[in-house]
Amino acid sequence: MNSLFEAIMLICFGLAWPTSIYKSIKSKSTQGKSVVFLYVILIGYISGVTHKFIDNLDYVIILYFTNAIMVSIDIVLYYRNRIIESNWK
Repeated sequence: MNSLFEAIMLICFGLAWPTSIYKSIKSKSTQGKSVVFLYVILIGYISGVTHKFIDNLDYVIILYFTNAIMVSIDIVLYYRNRIIESNWK
């Protein structure tokens, strides 16, 4: 039962990342983004994956991986957008 609520939490958090990625692609801007925040979130997801491998390997690990990949994409887009912004100046 604990995994069910953990899965619901990860699905809810995960629903926000496609929108964030889309906005990063379209805006080509780093405004409103904090790369430190993105790294903190990524570390949290990596910690969740690690916990699943060590203590309780179940289907929820897929959600951690999926969210970690989406945050990683947003981090890459942050650096891409920073390069784009520096070329505009």
